[in-house]
Amino acid sequence: MSTITTLLGLIVFLGSTPQSPQLMVRNAITVAGAYNLVLQDTNVVILDVRTPAEFRSETGHVKGAILIPVQELEERLGELEPFRSKTILAICRSGNRSGRAAKLLNERGFKALNVEGGMLKWNKENLPVVRE
Repeated sequence: MSTITTLLGLIVFLGSTPQSPQLMVRNAITVAGAYNLVLQDTNVVILDVRTPAEFRSETGHVKGAILIPVQELEERLGELEPFRSKTILAICRSGNRSGRAAKLLNERGFKALNVEGGMLKWNKENLPVVRE
């Protein structure tokens, strides 16, 4: 089996429509996919799991993001209850902490995806950010 066929076998379409396919691999989404999903779907929430200092840093944050640092996430899950029926896109600096956050949220019954590459990739792709 070719590498391309194998990779295609790993891809799952999340909320796909002919107009807006969003790729999800292992509960993750690319920054471009996340940005497009945010633009097209009002049932999406961005959860930034960095520290408050990182959130306000030069990397900025995604407009409308909810800030809950990953080390506080489990004790603050109640704050996300209003978003249980929505897709939560977890983002951090590079994608590591948000991967842990997405895993925890999925284990607790939320529908969460890790934004691969985090804010570093988001900025590299020149996607819009808020800087304070």
